[in-house]
Amino acid sequence: MALTISFSPKSLSTTQYDEVIRRLAAAGAGAPSGRLFHTCFGPPHHLRVVDVWASQEQFDKFGAVLMPLMKEMGLDSGVPDIQPQHNSLVGK
Repeated sequence: MALTISFSPKSLSTTQYDEVIRRLAAAGAGAPSGRLFHTCFGPPHHLRVVDVWASQEQFDKFGAVLMPLMKEMGLDSGVPDIQPQHNSLVGK
């Protein structure tokens, strides 16, 4: 079952987000298996992130790469809100 996972850190700037994305790519985790959708949105100094993952196991594997990178950068992702996905529609 797919999961929708949202993160609302206390503060996440566009610069910090871009650096996390760069470090994930350098670690070979820029396009992880099982991540079906990713979006980052919000004001430039208070971004939020929503991902859709195919499984909890795939998300956990990605988290094993992501969390040390964020800790190294002094970032706190907050507690993710993990919910089973009921439906997803894709535009043309």
